Amino acid sequence: MHRIILHVDMDAFYASIEQRDHPEYRGRPVVVGAGPNERGVVAASSYEARRFGIHSAMPSREAGRRCPHAVFVPVNMARYVEVSQQIAAILSRFTPLVEPLSLDEAFLDVSGGAALFGDGAAIARQIKTAIRAETQLTASVGVAHNMFLAKLASDLDKPDGLTLVPEDPAEILAFLAPLPVGRLWGVGKVTRPKLEAAGYRTIGDIQRADPALLGSLVGRDAAAHFKRLARGEDDRELELDGEEKSISREYTFDVDCESKDVIRGVLMDLVDDVGRQLRKAGRYAGVARLKLRWKGFETITRQRPFASPACDDFSLRTAAEGLFEAETIDQPVRLVGFGVSRLQAEPRQQLDLFADAAGPADSKRERLNRTVDSLRDRLGDATIGRASALPRKDGPRH
Repeated sequence: MHRIILHVDMDAFYASIEQRDHPEYRGRPVVVGAGPNERGVVAASSYEARRFGIHSAMPSREAGRRCPHAVFVPVNMARYVEVSQQIAAILSRFTPLVEPLSLDEAFLDVSGGAALFGDGAAIARQIKTAIRAETQLTASVGVAHNMFLAKLASDLDKPDGLTLVPEDPAEILAFLAPLPVGRLWGVGKVTRPKLEAAGYRTIGDIQRADPALLGSLVGRDAAAHFKRLARGEDDRELELDGEEKSISREYTFDVDCESKDVIRGVLMDLVDDVGRQLRKAGRYAGVARLKLRWKGFETITRQRPFASPACDDFSLRTAAEGLFEAETIDQPVRLVGFGVSRLQAEPRQQLDLFADAAGPADSKRERLNRTVDSLRDRLGDATIGRASALPRKDGPRH
């Protein structure tokens, strides 16, 4: 079957939601995160704010200095998760093969949907139209025959773009050749200057590079990896975690984050979302997993088992906090993720002879969390919230 991969990337997701929900912010520079006179960083910025050089992970005081007339609003993660779930429901109409990367982006394998929805470009247009109609937000989509090319393409025509990568090998080489070498996965802030200093400034330069010379610069394995990507080759399959395997959430910072407090706050928001999805699936987790990706794309995962299978937020947060604090955050973080695995339908592996008559403590916590879930389902995600590492107040901060 001819392979068709889409990468759907929402445009300035957090800030666009704030502009949608607050019409008075539209057309104005919006900064999501700490206030301009507070200690903290920018979580996201609108395209109007980006014209002033404002980006995520920038100190909010610097953002306020660059754009004093910007609207500063607190992070509302519950709202962003709610909209993300709405978008995920739209994507699932076109294929069950969806790999979420974060709240605002996902890969789709729509190879089997051509008979129903048309070719890749037609499916991409239908997805963009549905997202705009149902959420009043825009998405940029890349269409290609593999994941690397689809993700690269989605970023070439933002916002509200649709980029179709050619399929002919010679045309793929021509498509990639003029792009900066930093577009290759794995070429970050450390590797890129090294490559550019040696004369490798574009992907075309990598295409023409002698493998041995390139290997002497970045290592043999990395050189082979870059050469494959420069030819547009990527044979990876989507990672589809069924509910019987794992549930996980990840967040990629627009700019690598150095603040441990900000990373911890984002992690706790991911933990809460995983807990809610775990309870919704009617599963209990046996293992908690932390994922961190550094600025150079080096990725680590750490995991630990629960004392007994759990689905309550208290147990999940304790496990996540323990894993996080055990790591030394001595370099900028590009991605943080949290997941659970070894899922099962029964909450406990053995009887607790010392549990009181009202039930063990984790059962009480589970009942409390399910009550909160029910309230959020009926009254909205913002009804009950957890205090975030980032400030949350009513209304904008000027």
